[in-house]
Amino acid sequence: MKRYVVLIAYEPMSWESASEATRQEYFAAHHAFEHYVDDHGRRLSSGALADADTATTVRHVEGVATVTDGPFVESTEQVGGYYDIELPDLDSAIEASSLLPPAYAVEIRPTVVIEGYESV
Repeated sequence: MKRYVVLIAYEPMSWESASEATRQEYFAAHHAFEHYVDDHGRRLSSGALADADTATTVRHVEGVATVTDGPFVESTEQVGGYYDIELPDLDSAIEASSLLPPAYAVEIRPTVVIEGYESV
């Protein structure tokens, strides 16, 4: 099995004003993705993210950590959620990701092991 992080980006919209039918379409697409992953691999974690305007960015400037409110880059799309999954290969990850709502831009990234580094 290979481990992938699936990042979900979309144009910001007001979920609160979405119709019940639209919400159900999105839920159904996420459930289809989750069932596919469960049948072919496993979900390690997932989550929705708060809007980008709630982000805090930490950067080192001249050796000093500088904290700013909001996202670092202005963009029409924002990352709104993720799945951390294990599937047999990239083709399976692509097939699963194609089940998510078509309004999303989905980025699939394999995770890497950094030799010599162990999480504590």
